[in-house]
Amino acid sequence: MRMHVVFGSMSSSSSRWGALAVLCAVIFLDALDVSMVGVALPSIQRDLGLSTSSLQWVVSGYVLGYGGLLLLGGRTADLLGRRRVFLVALGVFAVASLLGGLVDDGALLIAARFVKGVGAAFTAPAALSIITTTFPEGPARNKALSIFTACGASGYSLGLVLSGLLTELGWRWTLLMPVPVAIIALLAALKVLPRGEEERAEGGHDLVGAVLITASMLLLVYTVVQAPEVGWASLRTIGSLVVTAALLGLFIFAELRMKHPLVRLGILRSGSIVRANLGLLILMGSYVAFQFVAMQYFQNLLHWSALGTALAFLPAGVLVAVTSTKMGDFADRFGTGKLIVIGAAALAGGYAIFLGIDETPSLGGMVIPGMILLGIAFALSFPSLNIQATNGVDDDEQGLASGLLNTSGQVGGAIVLAVVTAVLTSGSGGAISIGTLRAAIVVSLVLALVGVAISATGLRFRKAAAVEEEVKVYETV
Repeated sequence: MRMHVVFGSMSSSSSRWGALAVLCAVIFLDALDVSMVGVALPSIQRDLGLSTSSLQWVVSGYVLGYGGLLLLGGRTADLLGRRRVFLVALGVFAVASLLGGLVDDGALLIAARFVKGVGAAFTAPAALSIITTTFPEGPARNKALSIFTACGASGYSLGLVLSGLLTELGWRWTLLMPVPVAIIALLAALKVLPRGEEERAEGGHDLVGAVLITASMLLLVYTVVQAPEVGWASLRTIGSLVVTAALLGLFIFAELRMKHPLVRLGILRSGSIVRANLGLLILMGSYVAFQFVAMQYFQNLLHWSALGTALAFLPAGVLVAVTSTKMGDFADRFGTGKLIVIGAAALAGGYAIFLGIDETPSLGGMVIPGMILLGIAFALSFPSLNIQATNGVDDDEQGLASGLLNTSGQVGGAIVLAVVTAVLTSGSGGAISIGTLRAAIVVSLVLALVGVAISATGLRFRKAAAVEEEVKVYETV
């Protein structure tokens, strides 16, 4: 039975949109942190004396906390109350941000990054489910989701640009900048998210399922992050993948027998939800990997400055920030399926342009056109995938649906980045060259083309369903 929840004073339009503004600020911070430390890593390494293998955990520690606990975060929001979970997690995020910017030890910094990722793992699905249970399905929800996801996409796209600017002042500012924003958002959330009663999902926590799925996601991300260093064919990597598969198998076995499972596996019978999750996995995975490749190309091969490298990504970031708020209107008019197909094609086109990299790149012929296409891809695909992944889902499973989607994006980023890192270091003596950079970009391009094919099947299925519906109407008449 579907229930649409309007929380107390949120019945007024102004209250709903005020709450949306707070939720957008928080998802901007969540996404910002995925990419913002990128340009600052060399400075962090020098100041804290980290080895290269330790340095990667400044990034992957956040991804481990974020991607590994999203499903638990979504289910917890459904069970314990979205407002409560959102506020507590945002407080944790703010404290971890402050600690990360103040510590002088690499291990403590990595720990703070992990805890910060855990906070994001609970704020992101809670925020999305607050929106989808507050705004009725249709134009109002699509508009709200397009604004919300535009902020997320903008945060991720602009993270590198802000990192370049802040690193000029000192790397600690890239970690401290979110603190005042998070505190202001927390104070505002206490006011605009009402204390009134809200509908909660029935049942209790599936602790067995939570432990199994969280452990399997953490181990999977850990394995693929470490595999380039220890070797893909090493006993450690193979053993970890076998254990991961066993944990996932046990999770499925347990969920099929639980009275109140963490993940109702029947939700995956929806083709649109499965396609949305695969679409975000490909979008985030291929772009996180491309971003890493571009960093190596611009800074290590061309010797661009941190700020110059960050500004190379500015066209994509600005385009996403300016245009993606209109995606709700486009989704109403054209449908999410068409927008996702066009976005996937733009993604492939952007990567294809960067296959022309050489020692003297053309800003007007390669860098700017390629970044514009990638910006179009994010602007079209990111909001549309979020809309597609939550439409038709009951209110008490909105946290689950959003958790699944965000998990797909984070885990996809870790897996594809690990593969690309292995490709980059496969050259002579592990040296990075134009050849290895092109080979790494091919990985992202192939994934994008797979995304085009998957999204196109959605259009075909919808056409077939429409024809079948017309036949039924005709026979009834």
